[in-house]
Amino acid sequence: MTLPDLIVRPRRLRRNATIRQMVRETTLSTDDFIYPIFVDETIEEAREVASMPGVSRIPLSMVGEVTQQVAALGIPGIILFGIPAEKDAIGSGGWDDNGIVQQAIRAAKAASPETCVIADTCFCEYTDHGHCGVLHGEDVDNDETLLNLQKEAVSYARAGVDIVAPSGMMDGMIAAIREGLDDAGFKDLPIMSYAVKFASGYFGPFRDAADSTPSFGDRASYQMDPANRREALKEAWLDVEEGADMLMVKPGLAYMDIIREVKDATNLPMAVYNVSGEYAMVKAAAEKGWIDEKRVVLETMLSFKRAGADLILSYHALDVARWLREDKA
Repeated sequence: MTLPDLIVRPRRLRRNATIRQMVRETTLSTDDFIYPIFVDETIEEAREVASMPGVSRIPLSMVGEVTQQVAALGIPGIILFGIPAEKDAIGSGGWDDNGIVQQAIRAAKAASPETCVIADTCFCEYTDHGHCGVLHGEDVDNDETLLNLQKEAVSYARAGVDIVAPSGMMDGMIAAIREGLDDAGFKDLPIMSYAVKFASGYFGPFRDAADSTPSFGDRASYQMDPANRREALKEAWLDVEEGADMLMVKPGLAYMDIIREVKDATNLPMAVYNVSGEYAMVKAAAEKGWIDEKRVVLETMLSFKRAGADLILSYHALDVARWLREDKA
């Protein structure tokens, strides 16, 4: 048997590491990452989150130190989540100018002025019922919650935040926040919208970290049905029309198709949240010795970029930054 003369041989461009690097279509940089930080008003020292190995709630006194560590690794941004000492039915701590996130914003900017500080803008950490807004019975009142989101976003702006990131999936939240910020004199403050956030089982460990588990029911009446693709595009376009400056898809791994479709359909920077459940699964498998953690994490991050993400919010960010630095050394 004679083999045919092969003219096209894709393996020619895979024959050594240098050629593979030269023709690589997707690259990963520390500039791609945003590191989530949980700040707990009730503690005085860091406490590891049991379901998220390597991730801790930190006290306010450590915010500056952690922000500087993130900056030293070349990661340009952080996103803050607050656990307040007091909660109530409407989440009023979210717009307290001396609230935990407001204090954390000031501490982070004082420690590292060049770091981009983003504030998650929602109420699940602030309400005593764990839902993302004002309740009427067991239903979140969309429009009353919009008024509170305006107050929360403006309070974060007064504290010096660089970007607000509304995550509650309330209808009209971008338009309401944009109006509130503009009226308060913060016309130049960007909004990173959690435009497409699914009612996902991958959020479990986050709720341990942020103390935000709903006291009843779930969030399926306001977060998206995982079965829906066309609705994701509708949600994204609504936020574009309302004035969002960046869009986000959350979670990431199970929604690569959505990342790509939203990226292709819109002209805004695209973020993806590599969420707590995704992180915890990798950590658990790595601890068992079942996977090569570095290889799996870097492959996952590249897959987000390949799908269209410009920014990646990830608990792996510190490790990724160290690995990228080691690989260049």
